Amino acid sequence: MLKKGSKRGSSSRGRRIFYEENGLHKFNRIKKTNLHADNDDDFFNTRNSQDQVVTPSNSSSPYTIVSPLEKSPWSSQRITNIPSEDNDDNFSPNVLMGSLVREEGHIYSLAASGDLLYTGSDSKNIRVWRNQKEFPGFKSNSGLVKAIVISGATIFTGHQDGKIRVWKVSSKDPSIHKRVGALPTMRDYFNNSMKTSNYIEVKRHKNAVWYKHCDAISCLSLSEDKTFLYSSSWDKTFKVWRISNSRCLESVISHDDAVNSIVAGNDGLVFTGSADGTVKVWRRELQGTGTKHFFSQTLLKQECAVTAVVVNPNATVVYCGSSDGLVNFWEREKHMSHGGVLRGHKLAILCLVTAGSLLFSGSADMGICVWRRMGNDHICLSLLAGHNGPVKCLAAEKDHESAPNERRWILYSGSLDKSVKMWRVSENAPPLAWRGCASSAPTSMPSSLPAATSIPAQTRNTNDIRN
Repeated sequence: MLKKGSKRGSSSRGRRIFYEENGLHKFNRIKKTNLHADNDDDFFNTRNSQDQVVTPSNSSSPYTIVSPLEKSPWSSQRITNIPSEDNDDNFSPNVLMGSLVREEGHIYSLAASGDLLYTGSDSKNIRVWRNQKEFPGFKSNSGLVKAIVISGATIFTGHQDGKIRVWKVSSKDPSIHKRVGALPTMRDYFNNSMKTSNYIEVKRHKNAVWYKHCDAISCLSLSEDKTFLYSSSWDKTFKVWRISNSRCLESVISHDDAVNSIVAGNDGLVFTGSADGTVKVWRRELQGTGTKHFFSQTLLKQECAVTAVVVNPNATVVYCGSSDGLVNFWEREKHMSHGGVLRGHKLAILCLVTAGSLLFSGSADMGICVWRRMGNDHICLSLLAGHNGPVKCLAAEKDHESAPNERRWILYSGSLDKSVKMWRVSENAPPLAWRGCASSAPTSMPSSLPAATSIPAQTRNTNDIRN
């Protein structure tokens, strides 16, 4: 039996629902097309510099179900305008493999680990998929699912209601997930609420215990050794949790506006991006049984909101996406100097993910840019078009069916069109041969930013509290 707040999905366990029509040979190439530019929506459900939430005006599904094939949640879909194979300049080995469509809400979060895929939506459901087979999902009592991270058999989900919920995969049946708690735990929250010194001002004439986020969770990230969990929130803070005992070790008032993204790099470095237009670097130090995060430097300060921050697998490059549609990056080997700007989208960047030498950027323009880092430069390999709504989240995993001499990845993209799409992407794909207007082609621009600056920050940690 599942604990309260979790239940089995309605579909049959392990049902094969991925459909391949005469194999993938019909879909083994995708035309390199321009992004849709007719969507006037800005970045959705991400705080902007005016601390407002922008939501889509039309939540109806863009899909019309007309056959049993299209009713299948995972259905191979023919890409429109697939060109003939007479001209190889128009082709890319990056392909759309299938699509999941559910009439249960917009997709806000994805997490992939091995052959498992977790999807979160505003329906409060977390769907689970394994090798394109749907497993029973689980559901929280409240709170839109805005972030998902996986640590072994433990799954952490961040929600709109400011809570972090913790789930465990059953050792007896891996298709069953049980809720085992929340962060902070009820016991810790109660103990700390008894002392007035543990209260901070979160809004005018409103105080709250610093242990708990008082606004929506925007992002979750694990430290490199998976000892600590980081959570960022619209309450302008990020918090540090020790996974072994579920304790909140520290709360850092890090920005002047909502913190939209957080990612932990190597050597104790943490990067945060905010609606106040800044990207900041923090340095973690262990102090006794707790942690202390010290402000290191500000990488970026601009007018438009920072919506996403990621690091590459080696943690040598930091990328950030903004509401102006640009991706900035910094190189750690060059003392965090600004490396340049990637221009490939017409609307706000909503999500970023890295895999190998690739960077994927999802946007409110409904497109996904595939960038490959080559030395100190980046080239655009593909523009993936297929969603009918803004691309809100991305996740990537190694394609274990790829040839030994080819590095391929499986990319999952979640959208506000209520679908998740599955792409196969190769690092060996040729660069995009742009045939349209040169001024609208994806480009990598050299750095023009001034040197980074340093400013102080406010922190609260367990060293300040005596229980």
